Amino acid sequence: MSISQRTIKLILATCLACLVASFLDLSSAVSAGIIALLSLSDTRRSTLKLAHNRFFSMILALTIGVLAFQLLGFHLWSLGLYLALYIPIAYKMGLEIGITPSSVLVGHLLVQESISLTLLINEFLLFAIGTGFALLVNLYMPSREEEISHYYTLVEEKLKNILLRFNYYLSRGDGRNKAQLVDELDSLLKEALRLVYLDHSNHLFHQTDYHIHYFEMRQSQSRILRNMAQQINTCQLAASETLILAQLFSKIAGQLSQTNPASSLLDDIERFLEVFRNRSLPKTREEFETRATLLQLLREAKIFIQVKVDFYQKYRK
Repeated sequence: MSISQRTIKLILATCLACLVASFLDLSSAVSAGIIALLSLSDTRRSTLKLAHNRFFSMILALTIGVLAFQLLGFHLWSLGLYLALYIPIAYKMGLEIGITPSSVLVGHLLVQESISLTLLINEFLLFAIGTGFALLVNLYMPSREEEISHYYTLVEEKLKNILLRFNYYLSRGDGRNKAQLVDELDSLLKEALRLVYLDHSNHLFHQTDYHIHYFEMRQSQSRILRNMAQQINTCQLAASETLILAQLFSKIAGQLSQTNPASSLLDDIERFLEVFRNRSLPKTREEFETRATLLQLLREAKIFIQVKVDFYQKYRK
């Protein structure tokens, strides 16, 4: 939620709550606006959770407040007894979020020097109006689907660039690779997940975890790519297997789309593994080390593809 959107919502919730409380001729009507101000959060789900916790916090506060005023009368030390009992209980029950607004309502009882049913109903209505308008203005949340779709494009493009860079290094026999693109991919995925988690919190019903699982799947692939980037650094010697693997990376780069099952790539990898097994044994230490690294890269590539295939199988419908 942008600052301008949040500001507008706070103004609407606060002013409307005060107006309705005044229209109903409630005592301390402005408190309804303050409660609305305190109850508005960045997402629908967090606002609803705030309202839930503060409701039970209010019930607890008013109950303890009434008991304290009945025992000691309407004095400052009665308020002290209320706070001494209410605050630790609220923390123990996980209701500390409601300490401030609930204590304001209890303060009204002290100012009015009354614990009558009428005044208690007044306090309950102030709370209901304030939290109600906070929930009401948060019914509107701008759609983030366009932003999320943009991250899909950015992530897949970055993955493609990394795999084509691997192709370049292996084709040229150049192992200089600082995994800068992988770092950029990780940053991009963190931004994307922050956005989809926020969007997920704005859907109270008909939720789907597709976006979250998609970017988490790409995070798993990113970790594999980082391992592969480190291994490619050791491939200083040109070999025929190197060119085979370079072609595989180029082929994978062309099948990264979320709608592409990529299962055929697993068959390609199995064929490449068979080619590796049938090759003549390396003649030098350098050839042996390069062959071992390339074989490990091929196995990592298989895991990379399997992560994507598993995701596609889960969400293919």
